[in-house]
Order: sequence, then structure tokens, then C-alpha cells
Amino acid sequence: MALTGDDVDRFEAARPRLAAIAYRLLGSASEAEDAVQETFLRWQAADVDRIDVPEAWLTKVLTNLCLNQLTSARARRETYVGQWLPEPLLAGDPMLGPADTVEQRESVSYAVLALMERLSPQERAVYVLREAFDYPHRDIAGILGVTEAASQQLLHRARQHVADGRARTEVDRAAARRVVAEFLAAATSGRVEPLVQLLTADAVSIGDGGGHVPARVAPVVGAVAVAKFLRGLFTPGAAKRALLGGSPELYAWTANGDPAVVVVVDARVIGVICLQVTADGVAVIRSQVNPDKLHRATASWAAVDHGEPLFTAF
Repeated sequence: MALTGDDVDRFEAARPRLAAIAYRLLGSASEAEDAVQETFLRWQAADVDRIDVPEAWLTKVLTNLCLNQLTSARARRETYVGQWLPEPLLAGDPMLGPADTVEQRESVSYAVLALMERLSPQERAVYVLREAFDYPHRDIAGILGVTEAASQQLLHRARQHVADGRARTEVDRAAARRVVAEFLAAATSGRVEPLVQLLTADAVSIGDGGGHVPARVAPVVGAVAVAKFLRGLFTPGAAKRALLGGSPELYAWTANGDPAVVVVVDARVIGVICLQVTADGVAVIRSQVNPDKLHRATASWAAVDHGEPLFTAF
């Protein structure tokens, strides 16, 4: 049956919520967009007059599409070159979804998205639907085809797996800028000591180049080792300028609600460095430099007034 204008409007009203769910489930904006589009095609092919609660139907279809995607993604990531990190979303991106509660903000933080890779597809779905969108277990059970008790158990296990991701300090935009400014001042100083002072003793640095951009295959662990690595990374050089295609501009921003360094060359985002901040300092530095995962960030960057860079490196 052909969709009426009202049917299309109903879907479009649900699109932002569906996209936010899909992004949290998949950790990829491009894959989330594909899942939402496939959900629309299913909606287009359905007898919508027989669907009592369209929002629930759309959520069920989308979630199960994402569960299938997650299962195949696990196989692909076994052959992924180096470390895998989610696709970052810059502040203001509508795909970040609701951010009114601590749980909603945590569910889309870069730390928790990375930790959710430990979860089974069903655990991830329950965690996202319950923590970020406050779905009751009765509805989640219907979406996943499990009992309410099973849904509750899946959530319990998921919370245990991502508990480490909650050991962070929430910061507002102004505080995030201060954190990033202090981090960049230390990183570009050419000295190890200022960086060590900012990092926790067990700090970790992880980079995702996807095989397209040089990145360490294994994480760097420990404050001194991370500080030395970062000092080398931010040391100017002609070879680096040639590799990056010019002198990068470094901006203080937020990505997925976390303080972040946005690295830009000729209006193109070539890196997003997310800082996981705890009461003891910067605990994890996650650098997304895979160009395949930065297209949306570049488009978002072009649409905002980002002011002047804090530093022009190299």
C-alpha cells in the first residue's frame, strides 16, 4: 500500500529517535542512517492501517535490524586493522539524541560506546533502550522476543560490563574547553612532565586508523608511556605535515559529551581526540583518525561557528 502524507510525516517525526537508538546500538553514524532508511522501507511495505502503535512497531523493526548488523559486525571487527573505536559525533549533532539525564548522557559517551563492544547484541539493546530511552522492560521484552525477567537480567549484566565507563567526571562546555586547552598546552610543550601531571597513573591511549592512517596497533598504557607517545605525536615535522596534507588546526570542542580535540586541515576534520576525564585526571585518550569515520564530523564542523583554533600545530 502506498503511504499517505500522514504516514510519511509519522515516520519523519520518529526519525530522530530512531537514529539516536541506532547510533547507540551500532557505534556508527553511517550504519545508523542505513538502518533507519531500511526501517522506512519496511514501513513503506507494511499495511500501516493495521499497526496499532506505529512508534513501537518502528522501534522493534529498527532494533532487530541493528541486532542483525551487530552480529555481522562482530565478525568484521575480528579482521579490523588495529584498534576499533566508535564514530565520534560532535556537539550539536542531532544523532546524539536525548541528554536530559545522567544515564542518557552516559549512554552516548565515547567511553561507554567503546565499552558496549563487550556486550552481546541483546545486552546492548536492553541497555540502550532502558538507560537512554527509558523503555519499560515489558516493551523491551516484546521488542526482543524475551520475557520481562530475561530483559531485567540482560540489563543487570550489561550494567556490570560497562561499570568502568561511569568512572568519569561530567563537564560542561566551558570546563571541557579548559580541559582541552590545558591538555594541548602540555602536549605541545615538548616536555613529558606537564603531560604526566595531567594523566592518571594508569592512563591509556588508544587510536583507530582503520588501516588508512598510521596508528598504534596496541594501546599505550601508563602515564609516562602515554606522555612520551603524545610528546612525539605533537612534535612538529615536515613529514607529519606531508602525511596530514598541511598544518593542522587544533580546536577545543566536545564529542559525545566528552572534552575533545578536533583536528582540522583545510576545513576537513582529520582527527577527533576524546578525553575521558576522572577526578584523578585524564584516564583514557581515544583518537579517531580513520577517515571513513570522520565524514559526518566534517559535515557537522562546517555547519557551526567554531571560532579560532587554540593551536596551529606543526
